[in-house]
Amino acid sequence: MDASLALAHGPAMERRDKGTGFGRSLVAVVDDDESIRESLPDLLKVFGFAARMFASAEEYLASDCVAEAGCLILDIAMPGMSGPQLQRELKIRGLEIPIIFITGQRDEAVRRQVLEQGAIACLFKPFSDTALLEAIKASLRVRRAMS
Repeated sequence: MDASLALAHGPAMERRDKGTGFGRSLVAVVDDDESIRESLPDLLKVFGFAARMFASAEEYLASDCVAEAGCLILDIAMPGMSGPQLQRELKIRGLEIPIIFITGQRDEAVRRQVLEQGAIACLFKPFSDTALLEAIKASLRVRRAMS
């Protein structure tokens, strides 16, 4: 996502996204890219969500956020544990958290793999705010159905 995207939203954007019906659902973001971790909280707030940012899969797993997150926005390629490895680890632990993958690598094979493993969406960077919002809404609908 272009860092300027999160800052370019004016009143029309706020009016359009009020009333998503998901309250202040917590969205966890795991990405080693600092610009993503800096820009997404503002955009998620505009959408009406609470957000927590993590620089690595290991940092996320060590947090108290794992059980609280309504959905997880997860980078595919990160140092240490990759996004798909975290996806597998969550399954091993019996944690069913809807995942939206984001990636700067346009690799259709990897995209297909994470979707087959249960990801809700896989968005290529830069992605639109609309595509992200729709993926989050789909994730939270899945989360509600799991409850």
